[in-house]
Amino acid sequence: MFLKFKVDIPVVPGKLVRKKRGGHTYIEYEYDRIYDPVKQYTYPKRASIGRVDPDDPSKMTPNENFLKYFPDAEMPEEISRSDRSPYLNIGPYVVLHKVIRDCRLRETLGEYMDDKDAGFVLDLACYSIVTENNAGQYYPDYAYNHPLFTPDMKIYTDSRVSDFLRKMKPEQSVGFLNSWNQSRNKRQRIYISYDSTNKNCQAGDIDLVEYGKAKVDEGLPIFNYSVACDASNREPLFYEVYPGSINDVSQLTCMIDKAHGYGYRSLGFILDRGYFSRKNLSYMEQNGYSFLIMVKGMKEFISDIILENHGKFENSRAKYNDRYDVYGTTVTRYLYEGDQKKRHIHIYYSDGRAYGEKQEIKQKIRRLKEYLDKCVGKECTAFGPEIRKYFYLHFEKDGKTLKLAEENTKDVEKDLSLAGYFAIVSSDNMTAKEAIDIYKSRDASEKLFRSDKSYLGNKSMRVCSEEALSSKIFIQFIALILRSRIYTALKDKCEKMLKKPNYMTVPAALKELEKIVMIRQLDGRYRLDHAVTATQKTILDAFGLNEGNVRHHAKEIGEILQNKMTGD
Repeated sequence: MFLKFKVDIPVVPGKLVRKKRGGHTYIEYEYDRIYDPVKQYTYPKRASIGRVDPDDPSKMTPNENFLKYFPDAEMPEEISRSDRSPYLNIGPYVVLHKVIRDCRLRETLGEYMDDKDAGFVLDLACYSIVTENNAGQYYPDYAYNHPLFTPDMKIYTDSRVSDFLRKMKPEQSVGFLNSWNQSRNKRQRIYISYDSTNKNCQAGDIDLVEYGKAKVDEGLPIFNYSVACDASNREPLFYEVYPGSINDVSQLTCMIDKAHGYGYRSLGFILDRGYFSRKNLSYMEQNGYSFLIMVKGMKEFISDIILENHGKFENSRAKYNDRYDVYGTTVTRYLYEGDQKKRHIHIYYSDGRAYGEKQEIKQKIRRLKEYLDKCVGKECTAFGPEIRKYFYLHFEKDGKTLKLAEENTKDVEKDLSLAGYFAIVSSDNMTAKEAIDIYKSRDASEKLFRSDKSYLGNKSMRVCSEEALSSKIFIQFIALILRSRIYTALKDKCEKMLKKPNYMTVPAALKELEKIVMIRQLDGRYRLDHAVTATQKTILDAFGLNEGNVRHHAKEIGEILQNKMTGD
């Protein structure tokens, strides 16, 4: 992350190297030397600290590493009062202030940092929610025209953002997570929806970042990030960060240990099919935890159970779930050889899903047939397992030239007969309706993950150090808590409305609230520009707020900024 000012290129003889990349000249600082006794050679370890100013070769635009290796360099920290916009967008602040107060986030953060730093953490979290961006160099632009949670609503520079991220201590984030989970209600059964994703980070000197199996943007270095979410209350509980080379299945046991460490005992896990393994199921039961897990309908074991129950429930009104438009039934079986007890396997059928899946199967067979027709008469033996599953391949006497591709109608018809079916396995005894209701509650965590990458700007982490990465992930978890509360409040309000307006999504609602503006008048005082609209009142009502609350906050913001101006 490059900062928004220039500094003199430091004078450290023998330690700086200039390298040209992509039309720019970068300054690299040698911070260590490693001796290789085998090759009897010393390797320099360098980190980029900035980019040379093309107009003045003696100056450069620094990045976060410059702050790390040259901490005594003088840099601006606070932007002056005169640089604040005459137009303040206060609508999102009013809602976020209410959510922060309801969550007691400021008080919990205050247990581990002073009030100024707690306010700055909240400001950075709110910045990523409102602007859908996590780049620290653009934070001053947000602070320029929004009220802030820092004392006196100070506007900090991007260098202060970088310095703050670098200096946050791990015990602060660990302490917050301990307090946050300690305050959760553990007396009732909690179903945790657990999911993971990976994020790009191309900084070369962060040990956590490795090449792994990326879900998107394959080929880039990544780290893995997972969140445990209370499915009932629809809020995140804790997160994990682990190296990019570790797969999700093996990491689940660590998360189970962490849940136990936070004091959760009456617990159930809602998992997607990627976490299905004997080891994981066994480990959850050893800790006394139950589970619900989606399994693929095409798996041989599940396929046999579906075929056994074929035609027994698909049109039964007693088995119909109107909410999800599916039919469901439950059978009990051992899940795998050596299983200690029978599991409850809930089988579902959807007419709409069946139609779509049948079309996909028929299109796939058509594509494979067209490909094989082109291979007839040619030497070609490198056919994949999918082709060999759906087609009998006949070759000429040489064993290499394809003579004929005959469709395996039995396997194609079997897959067509399985279209529209899926299954959920639960360790607890429950009905098919109860199982799908619980499993569908994981939609909240899936939307959380989508919002984390799409609406909080976290697809890539723009940092240059291990400390900054850890701090930014923590701040984004705070943002995730806030955004999930906003999403839940808007969704609950929308469900009570006869019409489903398009402004009740989080991005649309925040954009509408941005129109609530205060302006600075000739006497230097900020005042509300106009009354709250009917649409804005509807959005505010989702959070238990009204126009009176907006006017109260407007008056409070005006007084804080007026006092700061007179104090300056």
